[in-house]
Amino acid sequence: MPDARAFTIWDIIQNTIEHPDLTLHLVLDEAHRGMGETKAKNGDGKPTIVKQLINGTGSVPGIPIVWGISATVERFNKAMEGAKGRDTLSNVVVDTKKVQDSGLIKDVIILDVPDEDKGDFSTVLLRRGTNKLKAISEAWNTYAEQQGEAFTVVPLMVLQVPNSPDHNEIGKALETIFATWSDLHPGCVANVFGEHRTETFGSYSIPYIEPQRVQETKDIRILIAKDAISTGWDCPRAEVMVSFRAATDKTHITQLLGRMVRTPLARRIPGNDILNSVDCLLPRFNKTTAEEVVDYLTKGGEFGEEAATGRVLINPVDLKPNPTIPEDVWVKLVSLPSQSLPKRQSRPVKRLTILAHELAADGLLPGAGRKAHAVLHKALDNAQVKYAQEITKARQSVLEVEGQSVKTDMKTGKKSFDDFLEAADYAVIEDAYRRAGRIFSPDIARTYAEHVVAQASESEDEDAALIDAHTTIAALGLVSAIGPEIDAEAEKLANEWLTKHKGAIKTLTDERQESYRQIRELSAHPLDVEIARPKAWIQATTVREPNGTERALPRFEKHLLCDSKGAFPMEFGSSWEEKVLHAELKREGNVAWYRNPDRAAQESLGITYEDGHDIKIVRPDFIFFSQLGDKTIVADIVDPHGIQFADALPKLKGLARYAEDNPNIYRRIVAVAEIDSYFRILDLMKDNVRKAIYTATSAKSLYTSSIAETLDS
Repeated sequence: MPDARAFTIWDIIQNTIEHPDLTLHLVLDEAHRGMGETKAKNGDGKPTIVKQLINGTGSVPGIPIVWGISATVERFNKAMEGAKGRDTLSNVVVDTKKVQDSGLIKDVIILDVPDEDKGDFSTVLLRRGTNKLKAISEAWNTYAEQQGEAFTVVPLMVLQVPNSPDHNEIGKALETIFATWSDLHPGCVANVFGEHRTETFGSYSIPYIEPQRVQETKDIRILIAKDAISTGWDCPRAEVMVSFRAATDKTHITQLLGRMVRTPLARRIPGNDILNSVDCLLPRFNKTTAEEVVDYLTKGGEFGEEAATGRVLINPVDLKPNPTIPEDVWVKLVSLPSQSLPKRQSRPVKRLTILAHELAADGLLPGAGRKAHAVLHKALDNAQVKYAQEITKARQSVLEVEGQSVKTDMKTGKKSFDDFLEAADYAVIEDAYRRAGRIFSPDIARTYAEHVVAQASESEDEDAALIDAHTTIAALGLVSAIGPEIDAEAEKLANEWLTKHKGAIKTLTDERQESYRQIRELSAHPLDVEIARPKAWIQATTVREPNGTERALPRFEKHLLCDSKGAFPMEFGSSWEEKVLHAELKREGNVAWYRNPDRAAQESLGITYEDGHDIKIVRPDFIFFSQLGDKTIVADIVDPHGIQFADALPKLKGLARYAEDNPNIYRRIVAVAEIDSYFRILDLMKDNVRKAIYTATSAKSLYTSSIAETLDS
């Protein structure tokens, strides 16, 4: 045996598989790799090591259970279909929308391509990429200073080259980079070529670095790569890519972009598209080929699966806060109550405990944990009084063990049953106490036991008092009505604290505010959340028609964010949405409007609604701001509302409930639909309209009824 070992790895695998008390699992990350055949010099192929592990080799059987993890699973699925003697379960598909909504994935991918189809624009776009790296570095520095964070994201730029690159050409590219940004130098550059060696590019010697070390090596600001890093590692601080690959290398570019879409702080930066985006500059592409990259990123890959990416924009424009908008409008915007989807992933007591820890850590509520426990202890005390009779019976069942003995007559085969009753010992009581701890939380059970012991008579033995307290808690856990009441009390207190300290929480850093936002979403019921003030957006300026022609998007004034000319480019889902926008902008007193983002951004206003048993969220299209005669700013929600969809009525009901809950926040909440070439509106601030919506069976019947008005009325 090699190295004097008693067993090879294959012997170990075989022995493990054949062991009667063990089950061996094989977990394959990046499961689409290793599913082909290796090529020998004589042209004969043999199975890869991965396929040998799956199917077995020689006397070694295949590993019994195989799990594959991959974003593109077609190759893995085909390999498993051909596996010997296996049953294949259906794929477990991750909801990509939930991944995007989580904030772990960047919201925007920007593709910069030349406007012309001819010529080499490598130098121009390389300078542009370097300037983008400089700008994003300054933006992260500014953000860290604003937030008072000790940790600053240090972004890098990936320079992607062909598999057989011209080293002198790469050297010229480095000269362009250093000339564009003087702070960069050869010590900031590394390569991740498959040769694993220092490479000479022109007059520069650039060392090799292992891909998995790039993220932590902050000195690296320029990373030169082929396609070897397309899979298998992540580098969230890679925020700019300039690719010298040919226009035919769409797959290599999209795979590398997949390595770059993770957010550096594992959270979305509120209101800032620039810090939530990744830039890809493609000097050797044209817009047609770039559109194919867009399709891949937004519609999925080789198996037609949906891709976990947000917006993909080609040559977009940066938008900043509109300087002509009065500050009162911004104040009104961030005061509007938004809602988030409940995650239902945490028990109320656990949620309260997490909230108490955060409030105490931020100095907003000293001793919050102690105060939370005191409230729940009081609730348990009240439960002892309220359910005294049930608790007495439950306590007896804890203290006594009931059973049945079976007596068999060996001659006749007859059986008789005798009940028995024995006193429970300490182990039985403790087991029941631990089960109660799973209902109230182990921490609450422990501190409540201390609370009960503290109330015991001074003459009572401390150990006996503790056992008695554990018995009481075990009995409380057996009364089914008590657990939900304690959960309700915990939910109530957590929501009261979140409301009371809402203003103080808004003064914290984005990172700390994110912690409280996640706690809000752990509620079993939707809770109001604050809208973040948008600071920087990135918006498309053109749209590509199905026939290949490009059309400039219409631009509008008075939007809260605008380009350098004061305009906001807007793409509409239908022609009548634009007519609605024009009509509202002409309304007397209008001073501003806001295109509410249709994604789970913190600057987006969301309203929950029930669709069957599911709770979903609708994001109204427009918010308009008007100034009254007394200079007061009022807000109107206007949502062009297609009635052809199955969820049209549930959305209307959600909007109606939101209007009913916020009667003093808005002047109008209007749903608009086009009916027989007329625009009909439902003003949900009116009681009779809401009542009709609650009892309606179809959305169309509401718009055609007498409660609807025309848009111009």
